[in-house]
Amino acid sequence: MLFFIGLVPLLVVVSTGLFYLFPEKFIFQPKMLAAEHLFQFDQPFEEYFIKTPDGETLNALLFKSPNTPKGFILYFHGNAGNLQRWGNYAIDFTELDYDILMVEYRGYGKSTGTPSEVDFYADAQVVLDWAKANIPFSRLIIYGRSLGSGVATQLAIKNSPDLLILETPFDELKGVINTPLRPLLSLFPARYHFPNDKNIPLLKCKKVIFHGTLDWVVPLSSALKLKPLLSQEDRFFIIEGGGHRNLNKFKEFREGLAEVLN
Repeated sequence: MLFFIGLVPLLVVVSTGLFYLFPEKFIFQPKMLAAEHLFQFDQPFEEYFIKTPDGETLNALLFKSPNTPKGFILYFHGNAGNLQRWGNYAIDFTELDYDILMVEYRGYGKSTGTPSEVDFYADAQVVLDWAKANIPFSRLIIYGRSLGSGVATQLAIKNSPDLLILETPFDELKGVINTPLRPLLSLFPARYHFPNDKNIPLLKCKKVIFHGTLDWVVPLSSALKLKPLLSQEDRFFIIEGGGHRNLNKFKEFREGLAEVLN
């Protein structure tokens, strides 16, 4: 019994060390798709392939509002899966009369390349520039979900959207680590940051945050560190009982989203 009790701290140290030695395996969890994969959704969409300056190709899906659009949303999804999964969330925005472009990170789905923080930032700008040249819109909303919040805040600094919305964001990447493990973080140099806490004070646009009280992936305590960084006109919605993947099932989330996108 004492042996197993003593083994626990060792396993904690080893697992934390593995996280920092091989962060890509933990942070980026893509699911590839064959080039010939045919997306299937309950609403029409348009598929695009966007070239990057370094020769990679980014897959993107555009879902259009059935009515005259109120604006355009550029959506950055979480760290796992691909657009076959994330595209199912587009209805939350098209039913509010917004066009939405969901972009696949490099190394995910049909996109080529290898995931990395720096390349995610550069690719986000490429996609926004492409959207400005190919999709007419008068109002720009940048939307970041979970890991995508780090991409969204970085992009918003240089492009001043009309609105930035973050769903289940963290203060910085290490903020998703369970509290008992955080003292060990100083033993390992961080290689990835996605620093929302440093980016948000640099933003001039309006900011809105949605987070649930029962999020087991990104703890609410991490997101709450962003609240003091918000301006008076910004909003922070706490969804009671909301988890990491199901906020759109809650009336409070749907009403809040409709309010800020009105």
